[in-house]
Amino acid sequence: MLTPRSTLTRRVAAALDASPSRIPVLLGGCGSGRTTLLHQLRERIGRGAVQFVDVERVATTPERFLRAVAATSPFPPAADQGARCAFEATLRLLDTARTAAGEPVTFLLDEFLELRTFESFPGLRRALHALTDMLAASPNRFVLTSRYVARALRLLRDRSARFEVIHIPPLSAEDALDILGPTAGAGAAHEADYLARAVQALADGRPAYVRALADELSLLRDHGVGAQDGGPPAGGDDPISALAALLGPGGHLARLCGFSYELRLHRARGYGALKAILEILAEQEDLTLTEISLRLQRTPGSTKDYLSWLEDVDLVTARQKRYSFADPVLRLWVRLHCRATPPTEDDVAREIHRYALPRLPQLREPAMAMAAAGGVPVEEDKKAWGIIEID
Repeated sequence: MLTPRSTLTRRVAAALDASPSRIPVLLGGCGSGRTTLLHQLRERIGRGAVQFVDVERVATTPERFLRAVAATSPFPPAADQGARCAFEATLRLLDTARTAAGEPVTFLLDEFLELRTFESFPGLRRALHALTDMLAASPNRFVLTSRYVARALRLLRDRSARFEVIHIPPLSAEDALDILGPTAGAGAAHEADYLARAVQALADGRPAYVRALADELSLLRDHGVGAQDGGPPAGGDDPISALAALLGPGGHLARLCGFSYELRLHRARGYGALKAILEILAEQEDLTLTEISLRLQRTPGSTKDYLSWLEDVDLVTARQKRYSFADPVLRLWVRLHCRATPPTEDDVAREIHRYALPRLPQLREPAMAMAAAGGVPVEEDKKAWGIIEID
């Protein structure tokens, strides 16, 4: 389990408890902890007064979606008669459901934008707008999440002020230390703190990546990777080795990034051209539209369309008209795995080395401060992070 993110949880709870209640809309990329927070809210509110719906898994047809929601609902279901009637019945269920005591209920709609699927059915061209209009006027309480930040912001622009957009923040070093737990507790306090800051930086503060690194570090420690001269295993303190294992062929992070990559591309237009642009940005970031169009060998006009589609699914971001990956770990995955053959161990070591060096925090805790004062040679006190030098 991820550590409870108390500040974020309190903000969501305050929105729900306001009079009238506001509708928190939790936005964050893959692995940002949206679903975990919804499950924590369900336990906090009590299952008799709340229903969690994984919209992404059951948004097939309006009729089957209504049946799926009603089948697991503690509230009275409604009948369905065709696509539009089924969707309208779903909206009535969300709007009018009450607890056994007649009190308003709370619905937790994970990946609510997946209801966009229904807009291809007759009479449902504006299904998402109908949904948000109903939510804004309903006496019930709702929490929404989405991994598609740009699309959610566009939908909610100029909508009711009842919607409260909350961008899920990255984990802090303190959060990472909590997740690392015993993995970071074998050495001195300043070493555990440094390990947590290193893991947080390498994972870009993303909960799923931090958890994967914590699990891999624990596994390395259990297997004694890096132990020398009968001393304690060093593997559990080596986030570079852990990241290399996770991003190598078949590694957990390699699979997680591959899922995110394909999912977002399939939600966008221009699949092949978008992959090409991602490969270009994996080679070099902070490129302008003109620079990308020249490397893509397409016109600036068509390239601008491709880039807008990538921004629409939050794969790239633009700052001062220069484009880069929204997720640096995904960029690393593209460099390693979007090639004709799987990466070798040397390939993985080289790319991890290139990625990690500028991100690792400087070790300035007691031993380093002492070294700087002349007590210990600095080189002797540096952490051996398992970085392999590649000529």
